[in-house]
Amino acid sequence: MYKNDFLLANSRYLLNHSVGRPLKAAEQAFKDSFLSPWQDSGREPWQSWLAVIEQFKQNLAVLFNSSADNFCPQVNLSSALTKVLMSLVQLQSDKVVVLMSEVDFPSMGFAIQKALPEGADIRFIAADADITDINVWDSHLTTDIDLVFISNAYSNTGQLSPLKDLLPLAKSRNILTILDVAQSAGMIPLDLSLQVPDFMLGSSVKWLCGGPGSAYLWAHPDHIDACQPKDVGWFSHENPFEFDIHHFKYQATAMKFWGGTPSIAPFALSAHSIAYFNNIGSTTLRAHNQQMIDLVINEFANELVSPTAPEQRSATMILNFADKQPAIMQALATNNISVDERQLGMRVSAHIYNDVSDMEAFIKVIKHAY
Repeated sequence: MYKNDFLLANSRYLLNHSVGRPLKAAEQAFKDSFLSPWQDSGREPWQSWLAVIEQFKQNLAVLFNSSADNFCPQVNLSSALTKVLMSLVQLQSDKVVVLMSEVDFPSMGFAIQKALPEGADIRFIAADADITDINVWDSHLTTDIDLVFISNAYSNTGQLSPLKDLLPLAKSRNILTILDVAQSAGMIPLDLSLQVPDFMLGSSVKWLCGGPGSAYLWAHPDHIDACQPKDVGWFSHENPFEFDIHHFKYQATAMKFWGGTPSIAPFALSAHSIAYFNNIGSTTLRAHNQQMIDLVINEFANELVSPTAPEQRSATMILNFADKQPAIMQALATNNISVDERQLGMRVSAHIYNDVSDMEAFIKVIKHAY
């Protein structure tokens, strides 16, 4: 029933780990919340536009079961990560030690390397380590580490990190945590009252189907006062419309991370799409996605290189057909079935608008090309 709510361009779209498809209602929602206050009124639209941002934050608060005051809009995760790292006094030392994985999204590594002082020690869990195993994390989380960067889901491997055990483990060793939910937000349930990082970064472009440009930063309320962002602007100020160049005071909420004149349009689209998925619920979305994955696993278990155990696998499966893969990729493209490839193999991600017929068509084309 959800298929009719989305613009699918007459394709079987299984690329949701990259960009989610737009809602049919997105255009009208964008006009109502962004264009109409600008086009249809003789007054400046900022108050209406700022209401869009508040709605975006409120919808994120519902999605992750947290307070809207702990969220701040961001243009992308790299910028958000840089702002967090540079805001924490304890990280601005050449003796700081950070842990991350070689299978994290490269942009996160780039940002960490440039935002920390020269001489900072950035350690990596090897790409061939089982990132789903808490024992791997345990062996790497030595007491000299100041910060660990954790991806909830890994886009190129189809793996999940063991958050339930990992976050408490880091906390017990006084290690700060930054959680990346770009590949999981909306599709993999996360309750920030139960699984509690120190900071979280996410976006709306993938499973939330909000398009690019509407990322977000979440900060635990215990850290907000201590954070001193360097990349600030008038919307980081407690009263953006004060206009006193001699006076600056951070906002009391996570909005201190916002910065200068903000974008509104991307958040108008995402506020609408997040509300749509909140009405379905992440638990339902996750269950449907896993059912679609199971249909494929039942046919191609030997070609699956991503995890089979439900608690270890993300919303993306990775298949490798070895020397047959080029022909299969061509056959899928010819039949208007959208997937992509990375180093480990073919990436396939089903959303709520994908159904059994999509997966059966996918399987049929592969078997014919095999």
